[in-house]
Amino acid sequence: MTNWMTHLTDRMFMRRQPRESVSFVALFQTFKHILTLNNQILESIADMGDKLGGDYVFDRQYIRASSRQVGLLVDELIYHFNILAPQKYRSLDTIARRIRRDIEEELAGRVVIPQTEYVIPYDIVTSDLDDVVGGKNAHIAEIRNRLGIAVPEGFAITTRAYQCFLDHNQLQAPLSEILSDWQAGRIALDAASAKLLDRFAASTLPPPLTRAIKRALKPLQQKNGRRHLLLAVRSSAMGEDGEHSFAGQYRSLLNQTPQDLLESYKTVLASAFSPSAMAYRQQKGIAEAEVAMAVACQEMIDATVSGVLYSLDPSSPSHDTMTISAAWGLGGPIVDGTMEADRFTVSREFPHSVVQREIVPKPRQLVSDPAGGCTDHSVDEADQMRPALSDDQVKALAETALVIERYFKCPQDIEWAFDQQGRLVILQARALNIALHVPPAMCDIASLSDRHPVIFSGRGIIVQNGIATGKAFIVRNDKDLNRFPNGSILVAKKTSPRYAKVACKASGIITDVGSATGHMATIAREFRIPTVVNTHMATALLTTGQEITLDAQENIVYEGRIQALCYYGFMEEAFEETYEYRLLRRILKKITPLNLVDPHARNFTPQACRSFHDITRFIHEKAVEELANLNYQHRWHDETASRKLALDIPLDLVVIDINNGLGETENESETDGHARVTRDQIRSVPMKAFLDGLCAPGVWSREPMSVDFSSFMSSLTRTFSSHVVNPQQVGQNLAVISENYANINLRLGYHFNLIDAYIGEQINDNYAYFRFMGGVTDPQRRSRRARLIYETLAQYDFNVDLRGDLVIGRIKKLDARWMAKKMVLLGRLVGFTRQLDVKMTSDAQVGAFAREFKKQLKMDQPIKGG
Repeated sequence: MTNWMTHLTDRMFMRRQPRESVSFVALFQTFKHILTLNNQILESIADMGDKLGGDYVFDRQYIRASSRQVGLLVDELIYHFNILAPQKYRSLDTIARRIRRDIEEELAGRVVIPQTEYVIPYDIVTSDLDDVVGGKNAHIAEIRNRLGIAVPEGFAITTRAYQCFLDHNQLQAPLSEILSDWQAGRIALDAASAKLLDRFAASTLPPPLTRAIKRALKPLQQKNGRRHLLLAVRSSAMGEDGEHSFAGQYRSLLNQTPQDLLESYKTVLASAFSPSAMAYRQQKGIAEAEVAMAVACQEMIDATVSGVLYSLDPSSPSHDTMTISAAWGLGGPIVDGTMEADRFTVSREFPHSVVQREIVPKPRQLVSDPAGGCTDHSVDEADQMRPALSDDQVKALAETALVIERYFKCPQDIEWAFDQQGRLVILQARALNIALHVPPAMCDIASLSDRHPVIFSGRGIIVQNGIATGKAFIVRNDKDLNRFPNGSILVAKKTSPRYAKVACKASGIITDVGSATGHMATIAREFRIPTVVNTHMATALLTTGQEITLDAQENIVYEGRIQALCYYGFMEEAFEETYEYRLLRRILKKITPLNLVDPHARNFTPQACRSFHDITRFIHEKAVEELANLNYQHRWHDETASRKLALDIPLDLVVIDINNGLGETENESETDGHARVTRDQIRSVPMKAFLDGLCAPGVWSREPMSVDFSSFMSSLTRTFSSHVVNPQQVGQNLAVISENYANINLRLGYHFNLIDAYIGEQINDNYAYFRFMGGVTDPQRRSRRARLIYETLAQYDFNVDLRGDLVIGRIKKLDARWMAKKMVLLGRLVGFTRQLDVKMTSDAQVGAFAREFKKQLKMDQPIKGG
């Protein structure tokens, strides 16, 4: 174990002081340190993500130092969180150690093969699994699952299966020895390859892998619906169709029978060590240790016509066309370059007219043999000079290609086929690696504002550089995310890790508020989505469906689609080709991905954490809840003297100042054994704002409410037995405050409010947590008030969860001014809804009182705009 891991393990398991013996002041300092660590981790992740943008030079020492620094910070975060929540989330230690171990393996030059199933159906493959299923499988499954475009049905045989194959046949040591001899010049390339291929030929498949492959064939046979299933077995190595295409280097076997599948699988694995593949890796600087072969097993498409499409014509000076090659039958000969094909030059602009046709004689075609394999057939004389594609087919191809291009955010090299039913099927898609020679005039970004209307510029923070064009789509809630259109630019009031759900669909992101080191910013960098946050005006100036161009290089949003900027974005190299780049990208897969996006979801658990980012997100959310709940559980020490707060409303409120939450208190008066303070003496930023709302004119209703006896008794019994509140605190309204913090517990009319908030200068620290439950009436009336609170909080940008009459609302990462306005809103809401369960006698009144609350706020735009 390395020294840094030993140090961390010692810290993790040192004897800890029980929380009950720690003062709240000390626990609050622990919480503040958790906030600091959270920011440091996010800043470190952001810095590492920036390096993948291509604007920085870095070496292995940077990768090693940065990844270990993040590991140290995460473990310190876990250590302090365990003080706040002792023995509650012990599995976080184990998960963090596993991630650190994988990172150490990568740093030592050993590619980590993820622990997964041997076979994964396309139905559940996503881009996050590219190290598991390889680039080719990941791309084709994304096109199927995300875009709804037809691809061959199939499954991926994973890199884990490849590792199992090597282990079963004890191949790792001889492979390493032969490869080492070749790299040292002790054996020629062809001889080394021959030895390696012989090893694979003599090997057998481990029985568990054989069973997994055979099981996967059954549902594929059912989906196919035909009596005889025929398969395409293609390579999908780790890194293939990514920064390097490996085009033609690995084997693809067409029209294989299920009986031949296992042997075909071995053939594809062995092709990783063909002379051309080994030479290709050597030329590209790819280490042999980076080789891990997944395999695509797909239904064979019986094609009438096939071909290749480049979504951007490399030979076009204006870059306004795409090019399509097409021939009868299967497309293998076109890809291999052994057969002439028709060529169609097509406009990229709708309606995608054919600019030029080059029709060639097509006397032969490759077709599928029903018994397996492929045969060469003659083409009817009448069809030899007939165009292989109709205008409608060309248009369908062009439209589909541009959808795929927008999704992957770069020009595409696409293999396609039309089957016997005339259905377009995409067989493969990968980045089109071409160098664009755009005339300088087209890239004169500074002059674009003279020729195109600017909607706004210089507002907010650039999170991820790049160019995005498309239709704006305003996202207000999760329902909007479910119908987010491919290729649109996401526009929202605030940043949210929930946007990871549409990261692969969004061409750009613009928000009113947000931080460059927040969770969503990390996601934007991970997916390389051009993003600007904290504009304070995007949702006010942009509308859904509006065509815009986001220049996240110069921080400008233009009206309309600017073609020159589109091509400028394509000029950037999508990926770097150095080993250091690939190493950093692999390590960031252990650090950056955010899987825990919704704190209300069932999978928001330590067990679902798969990255350092997940752990950080989980701890931040749970630390807020732990701190909020401490005031129900803590027995106060003499060091925290309490004071009564004098208010103009009948609220018996005790205040405990733990750190500079009160101003001058020398002239305090005594009431019921408590010193007495006034609102003017409150220095706590969140407490002061909350009281401003609670005590605003007209908010606090003083009229008496009559309640029937049965409702009163059922509510009383339920309230005092609730797990939400500590019986010791019933009857006592309590606020624990510091200069930047407030925890407010209120019992009002047999319902309970908890408000926990932190407001400081660091935007990532700022949050407000609100919890409401209970009432004096029957469940139906209580639920009406809860629904009113839920709908009001949601309207004012809170993330809200409603369970019966329990309402939980969260808002965070606004600057101090906007956070204070949210606390004013909470104060007004608490006062306004205090007795509404009694007043609301019908469901229709929920809307009426919601409108009345709005009226009282006078549609206060600054509060809503946060």
